[in-house]
Order: sequence, then C-alpha cells, then structure tokens
Amino acid sequence: MEKTTLSVRNLKKTIGKKEIIKGISFDLKEGEVFGFLGPNGAGKTTTIRMLVGLIKPTSGSVEIGGYNIENHFFEAMKNLGCIVENPELYPYLSGWDNLLHFVRMLDDVGEERITEVTQLVGLTDRIHDKVKTYSLGMRQRLGIAQALLGRPKVLILDEPTNGLDPAGIREMRQFIRFLAESEGLSVLVSSHLLSEIQLLCDRVAIISKGKVIRTDTVEHLLSNREQLIWSFEPFEKGKEILSSLTKTEDSGDGFIRTEYESEKAALWNKQLVDAGVKVTEMNRKLPALEDLFLELTGGDKID
Repeated sequence: MEKTTLSVRNLKKTIGKKEIIKGISFDLKEGEVFGFLGPNGAGKTTTIRMLVGLIKPTSGSVEIGGYNIENHFFEAMKNLGCIVENPELYPYLSGWDNLLHFVRMLDDVGEERITEVTQLVGLTDRIHDKVKTYSLGMRQRLGIAQALLGRPKVLILDEPTNGLDPAGIREMRQFIRFLAESEGLSVLVSSHLLSEIQLLCDRVAIISKGKVIRTDTVEHLLSNREQLIWSFEPFEKGKEILSSLTKTEDSGDGFIRTEYESEKAALWNKQLVDAGVKVTEMNRKLPALEDLFLELTGGDKID
C-alpha cells in the first residue's frame, strides 16, 4: 500500500472578508511527482505558502510525514524541503559553503550529508566554485540540494524550470523523476508549463478560483480524449459516411476529427474504402493537458 506523505484536508484561507481558498483537499504518495496547476489568481501560491508554514490557514489541516503542522509544526517541517520561487543563495560563497551555512541550522546533519546531496544533484565537480559562476540550472540544483539536507519526505518546488532553456528544462525534469523514483521522495511541482507537467507528473491537481476542480493521474485525465484525424477523397462523401458511423467534427481545414476507438477505427476505414473513398490520412492525435485545463477552467489563463 502506498504511503501518504502529505495530506491536505478542507484547507481554507480568508483574507479580510474574502475567502481565497475554499476547501482544498489532496494527498501526496511516497515516490510520486504531483503537479499543481492553477490560472492567475486561483490560489495556488497561497496554498503553497500554507503548506510550507509561511501563512496560517483559516481552517482545515495539513499533515506532513504524519505530523499536523498546527500541533507539531517543527516535526512536520523536518519532513519538508521546499523552494518557493528562486532559491536564496550567497553568490560570493562557494556551493559547499552555502550548504555548510544551512547545515549549521539543522540538527543531526553533518558535512557527510553535504557530500551526499552534492553527488545526488550532480554538482561534485563544481561544489567548491563560487555560486556567482553557476548557471541558472546549477543554482536550481544547489537550491534543491539545500532543501534535501534534512532528508525530507516531501519536496515542494515552485516553478523549478522557470528561466531555464529547453535543455535545462529537460535536465531538471529528468532529475525530479530521479528523486521520486530512486530516492522515494514525494515531489509537488507547481508550474505554468503544461506540456512539462504532462511529461513530468504522475498525478495532477487543477485549481481554479480557490477550489481543486480535478485531481487524477495524467494518464486517466487524458485517456478518453484521444482523437483520430481523417483526410479522404472525395471529402464530402467520406464525411457523410464517417458521420453515419460515429460522431465527427469538421475542423474546417480539410480534416475530420473523431474519437479514437482502436477496435472500430479499422472497420470505419474499411467501410470508407469499400464505398470508393480514398483515405489519404488517418492519424491518432494524443491529447494535451492544456486543452483539458482550458476546458475545466472555462478558458482561464495559466499564471
């Protein structure tokens, strides 16, 4: 049975007379990457700030590693590592000295742990260089190393690929997957890059107007949205036949879209050919999380 490392129950936050967060609930499991998506003003950042103890919820509960943050704050925080926005580092110090500075604030963590996390994030060759000489990707890795010093069960990363080039984004994605699969960490990732979330995450929570409107595996969210793209000659005859067999959508550019049904696609194709229609294209189109996101949030833009 998968172990729950972060449990959020009916979390609410009221500022003044306005309820910003309206009863959010979700769980993180050991070894999974969990995506947290929300359009501008949805309450994503406010929720993360409550999870990491920067602001206090109006009501509801957060448990990290089995500890409630209201009743056992310090024990809960020992199970949490986080980077909210950009990691705060001292550019005039080396990577090693930055980590050494943070180690002094932790109980039962010594220099051997610095060596471990340095190897884990792939900075062994550069750890004694000054941080001001690091690339943005290296600084992000050092920030994650800092967050891992205390051996947390949960890692929260707010926009971890922000500002990275495509190669850096891919590298960060592979690294986050490695942390989850090899180290057993639960990683919560907030991001505005929907394509990255689709590639990176096991499950996704979509938040809009202070509520989680959908939580599910990426695979299940998109499994019923695959389409077939058809092109044939003559077009009108093919469209008429296909429309009699299944629901169709004319995209207006010479292509017809249908739902993807593997058992029926070959049969539909045969019926078209038998009727004298030449099928010139039949492509399976994988869905995009972006399409589902826009549909669920009523077209709201991602922040």
